[in-house]
Amino acid sequence: MCIENLKSIIQTSNNIVFFGGAGVSTESGIPDFRSSTGLYKTKNNFHYPPETMLSHSFFIKNTEDFYEFYKTNMIYKSVKPNAAHLALAAMEKLGKLKAVITQNIDGLHQAGGSKEVLELHGSVHRNHCTECNKFFNLQYILNSSVIPKCNICQGVIKPDVVLYEENLNMDILSKAISYIQNSEVLIIGGTSLNVYPATSLIKYFNGNKLILINKSSTPFDSKADIVIHENIGKVLSNIL
Repeated sequence: MCIENLKSIIQTSNNIVFFGGAGVSTESGIPDFRSSTGLYKTKNNFHYPPETMLSHSFFIKNTEDFYEFYKTNMIYKSVKPNAAHLALAAMEKLGKLKAVITQNIDGLHQAGGSKEVLELHGSVHRNHCTECNKFFNLQYILNSSVIPKCNICQGVIKPDVVLYEENLNMDILSKAISYIQNSEVLIIGGTSLNVYPATSLIKYFNGNKLILINKSSTPFDSKADIVIHENIGKVLSNIL
């Protein structure tokens, strides 16, 4: 019944916004962070916890160790968009979905065909020199030995991802809030809604239908119009 209700809502609305987390990409083979099999739970050969190694201060003080961990655990070059990415792109093409707001940094929404994608935490596909701000793509980072350096000024290159201790891009955050405030339907998928910015963004929704799709329960299940505890790719592909 929930699937049929969701299908009806999508069919009758042309002002939908999607907000997604790590669970959207797990079906492509990218591990999440906090589940029992996530990045923060798995053992590694480093002397620091992942939260420390993905901080701004660690990047500055231990750049070589940062990149060794980053290249091994944060970049998945061979992964492909899954059913969720493709379904969302199809919804946008039909004029129903206004924007995808994501906490993921893998670029899979764009690879799947979505055009209006707001990446709250940045992207592994964008990298800039910390000295001259020259842009470098992901392949340059992967081809670099140890610490990627600018081929113009030899400055250290930093991924355009939001590390711990860093602020979100306020322009992107403001645009995300605007989309949510003005949406009729908000679909939230692949996130437990336990961490910032997920818990803060949902409060801006003033629309008619709040949909939660996540394998586990969230603190906002009781406030949603429809709650589906399933893989988001399976749900969205069945609807379309």
